[in-house]
Amino acid sequence: ETTEMTNREEAEIQISELDLLSSMFPYEEEFIVTDQVALAELKHYVENESAEMLSSKVQFILNVKPEVSNASMVEFSMACALPFKYPTVLPEITVRSSLLSRAQQIHLNSDLKTYLTENCSGEPCMLSAREWVKDHAAAYIDKELSSSSVTTSNATQSEDTTFTRLWIYSHHIYNKQKRKNIIDWAKELSLSGFCMPGKPGVVCVEGLQSSCEEFWSRVRKLTWKRILIRHREDVSLEGGGHAEIQKQRKFSTLEEKCFDAHGARGNHMDLGQLYRFLEEKGCADIFQMYFGVEGH
Repeated sequence: ETTEMTNREEAEIQISELDLLSSMFPYEEEFIVTDQVALAELKHYVENESAEMLSSKVQFILNVKPEVSNASMVEFSMACALPFKYPTVLPEITVRSSLLSRAQQIHLNSDLKTYLTENCSGEPCMLSAREWVKDHAAAYIDKELSSSSVTTSNATQSEDTTFTRLWIYSHHIYNKQKRKNIIDWAKELSLSGFCMPGKPGVVCVEGLQSSCEEFWSRVRKLTWKRILIRHREDVSLEGGGHAEIQKQRKFSTLEEKCFDAHGARGNHMDLGQLYRFLEEKGCADIFQMYFGVEGH
């Protein structure tokens, strides 16, 4: 009986995520469900609480054009299938492009899978996956997998010259000790941003990529009901000096922001205030990544 319940919950999450995708990407050249029968079955299963198990997974294609000046002609196609147990298990995604060699395609898909495994288990993650492809896929076209010596020197160099901003989502943040850790660690690692405690909990940290990675590896080791990176921004720094880092920051320090919701459930933050705060900082588009709705 209990498993039946979670199956239905999973099916409902799949439908709402597919609805979100079709509202964000209304054109067929961006998003198209290739297996309409499976989608109809899924909806029928949820609406009529039909007991019969589904016969096929919902399959769809997301096409992504990366925002890179010289790659204006490139399009990546993500062929996706949602296993019945998604989002408890990861989606099946294969990224293809006519410009990728076989080796580059394998490399790209394996890195995407690693990213999803580390950041998205148990959460609807199609938008995160699409965002990752949009930000990273074009780089694989030029990756020559033979010259490993060249890649290593570049990798170590880029490590120190990349400015990163992580947008972390947690089911809730109430615990005083965790809140103190977040602020102390950010200070120690020279990260700025903000932490919004309550339910949901939102943490943003920005600074050198290596410091952000260290912060995330510490935070995720604490016990959470659910925590993941909702979105990640990476900017390569010219020269990577202190002034260049300061220029990229959208927040001056890391502070706790309490947007008190007036009303019975005082621990629920006022999302309207959060939206206006993000808008002020030039990050309004993040709101939609967190909550799947346009803020106002």
